[in-house]
Amino acid sequence: MKFLFDFFPIALFFITFKFYEDPQEGVLAATAVAIIATIIQVLAFWLKNKRVEKMHIITLVLITILGGATLILKDPVFIKWKPTAVNWMFALGFFGSQYIGHSPLVKRMMAHAVELPDAVWMKLNFAWVVFFIAMGFANLYVAFNYSLSIWVDFKTYGMLGLTVLFVVIQAIYLAKHMPEPEPEINDE
Repeated sequence: MKFLFDFFPIALFFITFKFYEDPQEGVLAATAVAIIATIIQVLAFWLKNKRVEKMHIITLVLITILGGATLILKDPVFIKWKPTAVNWMFALGFFGSQYIGHSPLVKRMMAHAVELPDAVWMKLNFAWVVFFIAMGFANLYVAFNYSLSIWVDFKTYGMLGLTVLFVVIQAIYLAKHMPEPEPEINDE
């Protein structure tokens, strides 16, 4: 359910964009909708949990600044940079977590469910850093080499698909490093 909640502004951006025949008009309307949806998302999360997640705040700040610039200047170049900025900020966060705090960010997020050696956590954390950097560059490549419509499709489906693929690869990697379960001894 949380995934759907987090995906809410992106879905509304995509749906709004597809309602317009003119991609320029569509991206402006979709950007306005995404800004409003992100504000609603943050407020709803705060009302329910009495706290706000860092990811939501980062996204809200970036969509407001870059989306606002897109709307004011009527130039989609700014909103095209938003996925890259978000991905690179996540890369910076994961990278910095190796040196700030008691453990890498990926371990902080997953240690309650998985027990792994510290070396594996560090490799996994670094893999996320590389993934987020690559996603940022992939977004820029598509944004500035293809049409606005193709970029919106890539932003919605391509980035999501690549993330799911990366998570599956991560799961396979984790499975290789999971401790073997101890066999049950039957005392009958």
